[in-house]
Amino acid sequence: MRAIEQTIADIAPTNIPVLLVGESGTGKEILALEIHRLSQRKAGAFQKCSCPALTTEELRSHLKLQDAAKPNGDSKVGTLLLDEISHLDPNCQRRLLSLLPEGDATGSAQEAFPRVISTTVRALDTEVRNGKFLAALYYRINGVTLRLPPLTERKEDIPLLADFFLKKYASLFGRPAPSLDATTLDNLIRHPWPGNVRELENVTRKIVALGNSQMALMDLGQTAVMPLELRPMPAAALPRSQAPASLKQASREASRHAERGMILESLERNHWNRTRTARDLQISYKALLYKLKQLGLTDSRQG
Repeated sequence: MRAIEQTIADIAPTNIPVLLVGESGTGKEILALEIHRLSQRKAGAFQKCSCPALTTEELRSHLKLQDAAKPNGDSKVGTLLLDEISHLDPNCQRRLLSLLPEGDATGSAQEAFPRVISTTVRALDTEVRNGKFLAALYYRINGVTLRLPPLTERKEDIPLLADFFLKKYASLFGRPAPSLDATTLDNLIRHPWPGNVRELENVTRKIVALGNSQMALMDLGQTAVMPLELRPMPAAALPRSQAPASLKQASREASRHAERGMILESLERNHWNRTRTARDLQISYKALLYKLKQLGLTDSRQG
């Protein structure tokens, strides 16, 4: 990501078109906004259009649209973000190719058009080989290609991203920005983040809205919200004397850990109210007390 940030700083002041490639939710639009902010076109509009629903006429108007005149009488053409350009239909592809200036165009020929930034989750070179995307358009829009790694490959960014989103939504909601304790931060780092940065943003927004990180992390799975000391230890990590000696014993051990996790999750959800927890688990109150004693579970809030 540091290399990407440096490249953005280098290319932002130019008019070169940029292609951002990455999984859904990796933050492609955030980077596009940063390129616009650092560019000479920052006084102009930042427009985003969704390519799957784009018509040729809408495309033409987007490319010609200029920002309102500035006080000194000048008008400024900004940046156009073509979101998911791989979904652009063949007619729009041909129209876009005819409207975009050649790569070696300079001066007024470039200034008359917005800076084009495109995003895609698909490999466009593969789309070209399969005849689904115009080769000439591909080479026109990828003056520079930036590939964004999924969040699971850059987990060192999670604390900084989480802090950024917490402050963002605290400001939007008019609340103080919460700080994350070590267990919550560890849970965030351990999570695989299939939804990438977008999923992390949703979780941090929920933390601010609910004012409770454990409740906000419930959707990440029951293991994620457990304190570290209560998480089941994989058999491979157990000392040899504790490792299950047979498949039957391993099955019993896995069942015990799963049961422990379900009970803990229900207890936390019901604020350790045992009557509601028993009802939630659809067992009798007496059976719950027996299981709590059997599993060695006590109210974690009592130290």
